[in-house]
Amino acid sequence: MRLRAELAALRPEELAGFLSRNANDLVRSGHPFADYMREKCKEKGILQQDVFLAADLPERYGYKLISMQKHTTQRDTILRLCLAARFDLNETDEALILYGMAPLYARIPRDAAFIVAIRNRVYDIHDVDAILRENDLPPFLT
Repeated sequence: MRLRAELAALRPEELAGFLSRNANDLVRSGHPFADYMREKCKEKGILQQDVFLAADLPERYGYKLISMQKHTTQRDTILRLCLAARFDLNETDEALILYGMAPLYARIPRDAAFIVAIRNRVYDIHDVDAILRENDLPPFLT
């Protein structure tokens, strides 16, 4: 959000200075989602295989998703990875955006449930499913 706030006040001739000042915070790889997931898991001391297990995803598929060898259009899959990696709300939104998906939006009831779960550190996908079901919202798992 800091970068966005700075960009909001920027004039085109100031862009080069912005890029220079913020070089360490800018994405330089062709796979920003993959880099972001790896970086956050490392910061949190969480092994990727533990994330896949907690997200209830096959390990091989999880690695292919994170490395961008496979692509999913299922936003729930990325949300499950974020929950399993214990991402806070900003980290979850950033991961969704980097994957090419919409961030969580409070006006959408199902997204509101995810926001409440994340804010209350409910990261277990089965517990999140329970919250969804209790509020007559479509669950993760079938």
